[in-house]
Parts: sequence; C-alpha cells; structure tokens
Amino acid sequence: MPLLPFGCLEGSGFERLDPRFDPCIPGPERIARLWTGGRWCEGPVWFGAHRTLLWSDIPNNRMLRLDERNGTVGVFREPANNSNGHTTDRQGRLLSCEHLTRCVTRTEHDGSITVLASHWQGKRLNSPNDLVVHSDGGVWFTDPSYGILSDYEGLRAESEIGACHVYRIDPASGAVERMADDFVKPNGLAFSPDESLLYVADTGASHQDGAPRHIRRFQLGADGRSLRGGEVFAECSNGLFDGFRLDTEGRLWSSAGDGVHAYHPDGTLLGKILVPEPVANVCFGGLRRNRLFICASTSLYAITLNAKGVL
Repeated sequence: MPLLPFGCLEGSGFERLDPRFDPCIPGPERIARLWTGGRWCEGPVWFGAHRTLLWSDIPNNRMLRLDERNGTVGVFREPANNSNGHTTDRQGRLLSCEHLTRCVTRTEHDGSITVLASHWQGKRLNSPNDLVVHSDGGVWFTDPSYGILSDYEGLRAESEIGACHVYRIDPASGAVERMADDFVKPNGLAFSPDESLLYVADTGASHQDGAPRHIRRFQLGADGRSLRGGEVFAECSNGLFDGFRLDTEGRLWSSAGDGVHAYHPDGTLLGKILVPEPVANVCFGGLRRNRLFICASTSLYAITLNAKGVL
C-alpha cells in the first residue's frame, strides 16, 4: 500500500465528532503500518521490560513478536493453538486464550505453559477469546464459540456448555466461576482505571441478524467479583466492536469496522482513528504507554496519542 504525503496511509486519518477528541491526537501524528502479512491479526500485548509486542495471527496458527527498538518482526510461537487474546498478569507472565485447546493458559518465566482453565462444571469451554486481570489476581475471560464454529481459527465442534458466557478464574483456588450469562457472543473486555467498572463487548451480530453489536458496562462490587447493571454503553456504528482498551482518563478505545473508535466515559463517541482495514484489537505500549498498537486484519499499525493506557 503506497504511502501518501506526510506518511499518511491511504484510507487512514481521523474523524472528529466531538471537540474533546482534539487533545487526544498530537497535531502532526499519523498512523503507521509496522507490518503486514497476516490473515487475521488479534490479541496484541505489550512487554515493557524488553520493549516488545506480541500478537496472534489466528488462522496461521502463530504468534508474532515486534521489537520496537529496531522494528523487526519474527515468529514468537508456532504452532500457537490458534491463540486469540493475550494479556499479562501482575508478575509479568503471558496469559493467552487458545481456540484449538479451548483453554486459558499462562506462559511461565521459564517458558513452560500452565493451563488455568479448560472446563466449567465438567464441560469443555467453547473457545476463550479475550481476558483481563484484576488487581486481586482474578482472571476474567470471555468464551464465545468462534473457535468451534469452523476449522478456520480452531476446530469445528459442538458446544458442550450450549451458551457463551463471561467467567472468572479465582486466583487462590483456580476455580472457574460464571460471572455473566446473558451474552450472545461475549468478546473484548476491560476494567476502568479504578476497577469500579467492567466493560464487555457482545458481537452476536457476527452470526445472527438483529443480535448485539455493542459494549455493555457493569458496576464491579468492592469484593472484586460481583457485578451489577450491564447497560449498553455504546452501539457500534461500523462493523463490530471486538477488543478494546481504556486510558488513564477513562476513555475507551475500541476496534471497529473502519478503525478505532474513541469514547468518553459518558458514552459519547469522540472520534475515530481511520484504518485501511477492519480492526480486531488494540493495546497501549511504548516507553510512555501512549503508543496505541492496532491489529487490523492482515496488518499491525501504530499511532502515538496524547493518552496513556491503563497498566
């Protein structure tokens, strides 16, 4: 894809919908494509200690690694069990959602892999999709059926649970508890900066007409596990929301069909970072955590913002 003047990619740019969007974007900043060659890029996660980014190329069954210092990209893990979403825990270990094994796993510091969750009430999970870690060590994850619907990004199979839920892995006992059961296809999820709110996307419209294409917002109890509310926070105006992250001001930066949509904590769509390909997921990284990395279909993009991601 040819570069346009000032490094702007064809099909990229910004769409300002609220003046509160302006301070988020440094004046001369433009989106940059860092790498291309995937089939469906997902699940970016930043490792600040060695300034690297990992992400999934789900159908190609591999995880890729960007070294931000020199811009090189290589294979981190192949095969990778059709891994999807990733995050880190409080000890800096990699946590992954794997479609093929239908598990949530943790990569230890010595490289060995521990299975954190594979079943609920004796039944195999569908295909864990995305996950986030609470400060109490609890691991929250979504479990839609995308990895068992076909052989494209997993292995076709019947759902043993028969539905798609949001779960929590208890940090002490390792028990898997269902936290929300009223989703069609729960997908991306993230906490607010103070962890008082949990946001969860529902992408049910991907396979069902009239199904949800929104992000819901729950109030999280002081116990770090009970949920209240669950009202719709935002409806997607282009494609579907998938993965998203919040910045330290509580703004939500979400994937969408035409790029990244930025939302104020009050639910107002502030503006869009337009990307030439449908976006699947994002994460903050860089030395100041103000670099937004964007997994979009076949490519990895990035842009520097006047916003810092929540640790």
